Amino acid sequence: MERLDDRMKKLVDDKRLIFKCCSLYYLDGLGQKEVADALGISRPTVSRLLQLGKDTGIVKIEVLNPDNTNYGQMERELEKKFSLQEVIIVDSMPLEQGTRNINSEIGSATLEYLSRILKDDYFVGVSMGLTIQNIVRSEYRLEKSCNCTFVPLIGGVSDSRMDIHSNYLAREFAERFGGKSVQFFAPALFSRKDVLEGFMEERSNRKVTNMYTSLDVVVMGIGVLDPAHSTLLQEGYIDQSLMQEFLGKGAVGDIALRYFDADGGADAFSDFNERVAGISLRRLAQVPRRIGVACGKPKIAPVLGAIRGRYINILITDAECAAGLLASE
Repeated sequence: MERLDDRMKKLVDDKRLIFKCCSLYYLDGLGQKEVADALGISRPTVSRLLQLGKDTGIVKIEVLNPDNTNYGQMERELEKKFSLQEVIIVDSMPLEQGTRNINSEIGSATLEYLSRILKDDYFVGVSMGLTIQNIVRSEYRLEKSCNCTFVPLIGGVSDSRMDIHSNYLAREFAERFGGKSVQFFAPALFSRKDVLEGFMEERSNRKVTNMYTSLDVVVMGIGVLDPAHSTLLQEGYIDQSLMQEFLGKGAVGDIALRYFDADGGADAFSDFNERVAGISLRRLAQVPRRIGVACGKPKIAPVLGAIRGRYINILITDAECAAGLLASE
């Protein structure tokens, strides 16, 4: 009989997780090992959650989500519609027009998900921005430390505020989870591609970028080309004229400072994207767990582009964005 430690107790008390586990097993026909791999938990834990599903009445003739039926159904619909590994939806929160407030429930939900799937010796990539800052500073009690290495996905030397840089946030994640981090001492954006290529030949930089091939998980915000919501514009990474140029070429969003269009294509923005010091979109798409975090109506188009480009396979979002995604063609 598996002993219930603090982490196990937290898992078996998570009704959302019990529902999702039962849904994958009973409705989708996955085996226990497949469910364990999909949810980042052990096979004995899957067995225990399935039994709890029966004991608590979640599993009867159909799989029920006792707390949040609408969101549970929306999550499954989005997972199936876009072939996503997992979707987590939280309540939408009203944001004042023109402010940079972020849904705090998104941050807590992301930390809860990470505490479930992270394992010792994982390499975890961390992007930049206010969304990632919100996640790492959210009110969520981590029951257990995790000896992961947190890796910045983008250079962190610029004139913008330090507390949203990938370096800074990777260090905060390491402190929060009891792991360690590395630092990537490079400008986020170079003036010329050849200058970037020469800079990246330095041994200290290669040490970081070589880790990109070993990443198990990445955590990313998804940027939008909207003056009221674009951190990159407000922090001076791009200006209004460049934003208008990108919009004219069909850009809908960015991940780690790399722009893409509604279909996830990035060729039209290669002149800019290839001057960014950090993980490429091609390499990003090869990471096993690619967590995109975004909320609100303005993020619908960027999230769609990120999904179509296969830059994310796990989505943590709010009900407003989720509804827009379900309504999309």
